[in-house]
Amino acid sequence: MTAPELTVTVRMYNPGFGDMFLLTVQRGPDRWRAVLDCGVHSSGQVRPLRETVEHLIDDLRDDAGTAQVDVVVATHHHADHIAGFALDLWQEVYVGEVWVPFVEDPQDADAQALRQSQAGAADKLLTLIGQRTSALAAGAWPAALVTARWFAANSRGNDAATDRLLGRNGQGFANTPPVRYLPSTQPAGNVLPTGVPDATVHVLGPPRDAESLRRMRPPARAGWLALDYDAELTATGPGPLFSPAYVMDDSELDDPEYSHLRSDQRSLAKLDEVNDAGLLVAASVLERSVNNTSLFFVLEVAGMHLVFPGDAQEGAWQHVLDDGTSRKLLDDAVFYKVSHHGSHNGTPKRYIEQDLTSVVYAMLPWGPVSRWNRTIPKKELLEALSVHGHHLIRADGPIAEPGRINVQADLWSEVVFTAP
Repeated sequence: MTAPELTVTVRMYNPGFGDMFLLTVQRGPDRWRAVLDCGVHSSGQVRPLRETVEHLIDDLRDDAGTAQVDVVVATHHHADHIAGFALDLWQEVYVGEVWVPFVEDPQDADAQALRQSQAGAADKLLTLIGQRTSALAAGAWPAALVTARWFAANSRGNDAATDRLLGRNGQGFANTPPVRYLPSTQPAGNVLPTGVPDATVHVLGPPRDAESLRRMRPPARAGWLALDYDAELTATGPGPLFSPAYVMDDSELDDPEYSHLRSDQRSLAKLDEVNDAGLLVAASVLERSVNNTSLFFVLEVAGMHLVFPGDAQEGAWQHVLDDGTSRKLLDDAVFYKVSHHGSHNGTPKRYIEQDLTSVVYAMLPWGPVSRWNRTIPKKELLEALSVHGHHLIRADGPIAEPGRINVQADLWSEVVFTAP
C-alpha cells in the first residue's frame, strides 16, 4: 500500500500591515496545525481585524464545529503581531500549547528585567510625545512624531493579548494550555516534535547570551528615561531634548541600522525640531530592541526547511547565521517568511545573496501604511529576491499557481509543499 502524501501548507491571511499565518503539516490522519501571530497595524487594516480573525478561527473548526489548534505562536509582543489575540473570539478555541519568546517568562529574572526595561522605555517615550503634542492641533503633528508614537505604542505591546496568551487576569482560550518560553536553556528543548512523523520544529532564537540580551535592552545612553520634555524646554529655552551624549552623530546614522533616519533628522533640523528627531531615533531604537526578541524557528518536514524569523533584525539574524548548525537549516530553505514586513533592517543582504543556496517561496505580510509606502517593503530586497529566482507571494496581491499557490480572493493566500 502506498503511504499517504506528507504535505506542509503555509496560509498567509491578509489583515493588512500585520502578521497572521496558519501552518498545517499532514500525512493521512496525522495532522499538526499552528497559528503564527495574529495582529495588524491600526492604520493599515484592509478590513476590521475581527473579521479576519473570524475567518481564521472558522478555518480551525472540525466537522462538529469545534475550533482547535495544536500550537499558538506569538513571535514577539509588538501589537501588529498579537493584537488579534485580545479578541474574545479566542475564548472558544481549544489550544494544545502556546509558544512565546523567553522574554515573557515571569519566572526568568533576566527576561523580566529586559521586558520591564522595554515597557518602561515605551511608557516614558509615550509620555514625552504626549507632552510635546499637547499644544498641537489635531492633524498638525510632524511626521516624525506620528512615527515615533507608533513605534513606542507598538513596542509597549497589548496587555489584553498577552493576558490571553499567558492565561493571566481571567483571560485565556477554551482550555488552559501549557506555555513554552523559548528558546529553552536546554538544547534538547529547542527541537520540538509535531506529532507527525518527519516533521520537527527547530527553535533558533531569540538568543539568550549576555551580549544579545544587551542588544535587546533599550540602551541607557538613549536618555529618555531621565528626561522631562517640559522641564527641559522651560529650564534651558528651546534646545535639544536629548543632551549631546544621547544624540546620534552622522557616523552612527551611516550604520545601515539607522541610515533611514538621516533624512528625517536633517529635515527636522532645518525646522529646529531637534527634539522631534531625538524622539524618532529613540523610538526606532526601542522598536529594534523588541523586534530582536522575536521567536525565530525553522519547520523541518522530510528534509524541507521553512524559515520563520518573526521580525528579527540585524543582531538576532547575526546570531543565527554565525552558528553553523543553525545556518544549515536556513541555507537550503524552500520557504521564507519575509521578516519585518520587508523593511530595511529585516532581511540580511548576506542571507539572500550568499547563504541561501536554494530557490524559495517567500511570503511578504504587508499592507499599505501611507507614511511608509516609499520605504516598506524595501525595493532592493524585492529586486534581490527576483534576481535570484525566488517566488514572492505578497499579501496585497497574490497570484495563484496551480498545484502550489492557492488564493482566496483578498482574504488569504497559501503555498503547499509535498515531501519528495
